[in-house]
Amino acid sequence: MSTTKKYKRVLCIALALMLISCIVTMLVQTNFGKVTVKELTWETENGYAMSGLLFVPDGASAENKLPAIVTSHGMYNNRGMQDANFVELARRGYVVLAQDMPSHGESDNVPDMGGILTGLYESVKVIADLPYVDVEKIGITGHSLGGMSSNMAVTLDNAAETQLISAVLLNCADATYVDGDGNYTNVYGTRDVGIMAAQYDEFFMQDVDENGNTTLPKDYVKYGNAQSFLYFGTDPSGQELRQADTVYTENIDGEEVMRVIYNPAITHPWAHFSKRATTAVLSFFDQALGAPNPIDPNNQIWQVKEAFNLVGLIGFFMFVISFAILMTRTPFFSSLREKEVVAPRTVTKQGKAWYWVSLAAGAIFGAVTYVPILLGVHSFNDTPEFIAQGSPWGMSMWAAACGLFAIVVMVISYYVQGKKNGMKPSEVGLSISLPKLGKTILLAIIVVCVSFGCVFAAYYFFKADFRIWVLAVKPFKPGILLVSFLPYMILFLIYYIANSVATNCFNYNDIGAKGNRRWWVNTTFTAIGAGLSAVIVLLIQYIPFLAGNDLTWREANMQVVWLFPVVVMLPLAVVVSRKIYRETKNPYLPGIIMGVLVALISCSNTLTYS
Repeated sequence: MSTTKKYKRVLCIALALMLISCIVTMLVQTNFGKVTVKELTWETENGYAMSGLLFVPDGASAENKLPAIVTSHGMYNNRGMQDANFVELARRGYVVLAQDMPSHGESDNVPDMGGILTGLYESVKVIADLPYVDVEKIGITGHSLGGMSSNMAVTLDNAAETQLISAVLLNCADATYVDGDGNYTNVYGTRDVGIMAAQYDEFFMQDVDENGNTTLPKDYVKYGNAQSFLYFGTDPSGQELRQADTVYTENIDGEEVMRVIYNPAITHPWAHFSKRATTAVLSFFDQALGAPNPIDPNNQIWQVKEAFNLVGLIGFFMFVISFAILMTRTPFFSSLREKEVVAPRTVTKQGKAWYWVSLAAGAIFGAVTYVPILLGVHSFNDTPEFIAQGSPWGMSMWAAACGLFAIVVMVISYYVQGKKNGMKPSEVGLSISLPKLGKTILLAIIVVCVSFGCVFAAYYFFKADFRIWVLAVKPFKPGILLVSFLPYMILFLIYYIANSVATNCFNYNDIGAKGNRRWWVNTTFTAIGAGLSAVIVLLIQYIPFLAGNDLTWREANMQVVWLFPVVVMLPLAVVVSRKIYRETKNPYLPGIIMGVLVALISCSNTLTYS
């Protein structure tokens, strides 16, 4: 089969995978046609726009008002991270508004944290105005910063003339335990309140013991804050120890009110992807508001959506590869293709030794420098004014440092062993003419634009995107293009171009290969090496934590969490660059494509200050 026919077939498969992903996502989100999904945008009292997905079950009307729930993601995320909750809650007959917090997703950017925290109450007021919502049964739930926003919403609701919130579930976020004088208090009044307290939460659920020592999240329920919460804001001293996963009730102002702490053995970010966490959400609101369509909390289908979102994500990157290669078969870009597939190069024992040493050196450098670089350049409170996004700022700086290190290693490798063993830059694609470089840049831009065109079409027609857990390829606002370009895209390009050159011009050898066969053996080793630094940091951070001690870098808890999608993206970049290089002998094309893609993916899935 010719290369053109092969990649036309791959392109068709990629499009089919994305389409199937979209269709299944639409079916699950709409509960197979029983829930209407709408894009909702509104202006807040402070004059900025907020956005959310509204889920309206069939039968909702002014005559048949339904309970409603606002769901909120956490910092550096977007509404799509609440898919387990909005799918299952809407399926059970609740009206659900999955908001994008201010400065996140499709909502307008605001200048400070205060503007972000007030966003959830703005969503509550919007959902309360819908004619088919029972204003006596409005609940809120937020993960992490969304939980902090829930506490702010309660404060604002307490100050309002008419209270709108009747139930609150804080997901991986602390409750308000004490008043301004440090005394235990019940700010929630007669509202039903629950806490989904992860035993291995990296950010919350810490207290102090009788000796003043900070406790671990896994012991959270044993200490004063949690016990006071379960005792409805009173001092728990001398009282019987109350337990997790048990509903406690008390009569307050003539109403029976409940408090409960769910305590699954999961981490903070895993709450997005956990059946146990979702069961807690469903159980709480079933008891607090009463599900119009009762379904056992353990009966969940959101995992089907996640599985097919992954299918779409795979299809997206298959599309990137096949479309890029097919474009080099067009007359204008034909100068970028090779007549034959590039085969692994035969290298000496010394060359193979350099291969293993370079992979190890890159992994060690990345692991050793990650925490110092991230802590050095990123501080939520004192990030430079020209930096609109804190997360990509730190990650792109680390990426650039790793890219520069890779360049140094390649230069040393070339002069120590490559050159004297006959390595010629022109023969491996290292040297490139200016006209060819210009076409390379143009083609990379076209590939990114067309690939993201598929993403925008998926959302426009199906309200779907392509994601798995914390890695999401989603549509973005036009402003993200400018935000991502300087400085993040430039910094990411340093790494991904260097990575592609190293992967293909220096590290593509015949280890495990037989002629032009089994080239994937070398690709596998190289991909593992690329992602090893992130894996090392995560293991060092979490092994002690999961074994019953604290995080290794408690001060870098947020920064290390950002590595989870990197574990996927770094090896994936190797696979993408190798596939394109084998057909083009051009390491710069896939390097530019991946650098731009990663910048757009990173900047469209985080917090942006105005």
